[in-house]
Amino acid sequence: MIVSPEIERYLDTLVTPADVVQREMERLAAERSFPIVGPHVGRLLSVLARSCGARRVLELGSGFGYSALWFARALTPDGEIHCTDNSEENSDLAMGFLGRAGYGKLVRFHLGDALEVLERAEGQFDVIFNDVDKEQYPRVIEPAVARLRPGGLFITDNVLWKGRVARPDPDATTGAVLEFNRRIHDHPGLEVCVLPLRDGVALAVRR
Repeated sequence: MIVSPEIERYLDTLVTPADVVQREMERLAAERSFPIVGPHVGRLLSVLARSCGARRVLELGSGFGYSALWFARALTPDGEIHCTDNSEENSDLAMGFLGRAGYGKLVRFHLGDALEVLERAEGQFDVIFNDVDKEQYPRVIEPAVARLRPGGLFITDNVLWKGRVARPDPDATTGAVLEFNRRIHDHPGLEVCVLPLRDGVALAVRR
């Protein structure tokens, strides 16, 4: 990742210890080399959701529910988190983890393609979190903006893509991330900043 190991270790000293479910999820991710946002970006997601009074959250690419756990911590009991993933195993794992953490009633898991779920979603969302395959990033922008309420947050992970966005001769995946970054910064309906935390997080507010 782009943040130095020394800074990561320092940040680790500032956070409260993980609970049992979070530790299990992090251990599973390490065992399977499964990408998760990690505790520092997770805490950012909670802070952002709480700061905008989020009640409805849509995740595009949820895996086994790690980022959803952090969003759930910020929502009131009448909130809802819509998760998406193509894997039935991930869906089952997510519902198991989130249920044990006490958030099962907040979660609706949509098994299938995240973009298809986004395009048929009803109503508007307070937060949309984008973590689909990087090649699909540019396709997410317009339907996400359309489903986001004014003042809502469009959050995207991995926008610095291990530093590859700053290197010459990008491959196709990096090119898609570069296109995404350019388009959200040029979008008339969004106000955007990028945080160089972990692998880069783009924060966009719908005007």
